Amino acid sequence: MLASLRPCCPVLQVRLLSPQAALLLLALAGGMLAGAARPATAADNAQGDTAKPPNVIVILADDLGFGDLSCYGATDLESPALDGLLARGMRFDNFYANCCVCSPTRASLMTGQYPEMVGVPGVIRTQPEDSWGFFRPFVPTLPDRLQDAGYHTALVGKWHLGLDFPNRPTDRGFDHFHGFLGDMMDDYYHHRRHDINYMREGTTEIDPEGHATDLFTTWACDYLKERAQQPEPFFLYLAYNAPHTPIQPPADWLAKVKAREPEITDRRAKLVALIEHMDDGIGKVLACLKEQGLEQNTLVIFTSDNGGQVEVGANNGPWRDGKQSMYEGGLRVPFIAVWPDHIQAGSRCDAFALTMDIFPTVCAAAGVVMEEPIDGASFLPQLQGDKAELPERDLYFHRREGNLRYNGLVINAVRRGDWKLLQNSPFAPQQLYNLADDPAEETDLARDQPARFRELSAALRRQLQRGGAIPWQPSTQNE
Repeated sequence: MLASLRPCCPVLQVRLLSPQAALLLLALAGGMLAGAARPATAADNAQGDTAKPPNVIVILADDLGFGDLSCYGATDLESPALDGLLARGMRFDNFYANCCVCSPTRASLMTGQYPEMVGVPGVIRTQPEDSWGFFRPFVPTLPDRLQDAGYHTALVGKWHLGLDFPNRPTDRGFDHFHGFLGDMMDDYYHHRRHDINYMREGTTEIDPEGHATDLFTTWACDYLKERAQQPEPFFLYLAYNAPHTPIQPPADWLAKVKAREPEITDRRAKLVALIEHMDDGIGKVLACLKEQGLEQNTLVIFTSDNGGQVEVGANNGPWRDGKQSMYEGGLRVPFIAVWPDHIQAGSRCDAFALTMDIFPTVCAAAGVVMEEPIDGASFLPQLQGDKAELPERDLYFHRREGNLRYNGLVINAVRRGDWKLLQNSPFAPQQLYNLADDPAEETDLARDQPARFRELSAALRRQLQRGGAIPWQPSTQNE
């Protein structure tokens, strides 16, 4: 039996299959077990609302820092599209990515669970010897559940949860995929990783020309135009690879930033230009949504998969450190949500939420009844103006990584109320902070608060045991 978290944090109880057995069953049964949700019936809806379910668009940036939008405090950057989106909806001030790196957060978005609970404790990479996750077959995904509720589902952009069957997007609930299977592109125009082309339409290899941000924007607009002619609601997951390295903005965008900001460094200018270029693409997608008459009945969510990379000039606002770190700068991310007539324009929320909470929130908005508990908690009431707090719960963060800095071991953190315990290197002591008094995480209280330290350290160990029960390598790695 899996060790449980505190009672306020629901846990999905699952039978543990070996990767070999899971792959065999998946090959035999396809997606038959993905249906862990069903459309709401009149009996489920207290109000008996028969209105058409909303379309849903989730836009995910890659490595966008908490302070790297003008609406989140940047003074050397202009992000009019996302500023405008925020003006029409709600900003979360305390939103966390589920991990400080890419794949684990994306796994949490897709499943509503902690990433280690679905086999993705670390980054999934092209080279098996440096890959630290295997997206667990049979775990229902958000597109699975929405498909069962009558939605058409699409992913445009970066996937980063598997390169082959059974973990391509079209194997995991997406009707349509147009984007990049891999982790990062070595060049925004060439679209390769280690000289391998991972650009796909469905499962077909493609070799398009153009900057990746422009391509993903165009493909998203193409999808919206097609869906405007169809009766079914849709779910579009638009995952840009910007502003992930390499920091490679189009030349005209870089020139514009340097002309406007004469004191900016070359390093910062490149990152700002890449972000502004992405913001412009998001603006085009939002304009297309409106032009197609879809804006009024569409829930739009924007966030990032982790904090910004400090080494390339990212601005993580007041938070310490950035991407790859268990300090707040690696975990805190922007979050914006818009849903006309449901979310008050220009509103803010100070509730603590994580990427995995998007899953049950979208399901609740779509009228999908959750028949099994998951780690995530819906914040739909908060989006709709309910001032009640989300259920009290511990927030866990977990990352496994290779190379000499980690040697295949784990760094992690837990937040309980105002207290946070973290270990930012597997070879360094745990540190304890009170974030209410010390939001910059400058004063380690591990020695001053021994009882609190032991309590949170024990909670982290229980979560490690819980995640340790889940296989995270493909079968060929385990034989």
